Amino acid sequence: MMQRDPLACHNERMKLMAAFLNAVGIGLIAVGVLRPLAEGVTVTGLSLFLWVAVGLVFHVLALYVLRYLRKEASI
Repeated sequence: MMQRDPLACHNERMKLMAAFLNAVGIGLIAVGVLRPLAEGVTVTGLSLFLWVAVGLVFHVLALYVLRYLRKEASI
């Protein structure tokens, strides 16, 4: 049985977390922008700003998580 590479496991978990946070951010932006357009409702400036801002915060969090990817030590 092969041993799991702890470095690879860590990196894959970080990438999975970043992908999740990015998907949540995209979903929030879609709910805030596309849903009112599909329903034919006018969007107020503050409401649109808040949905997009929170979505962008999740996107930035995803980028922040990617900073924790590790490299193998080179000899």
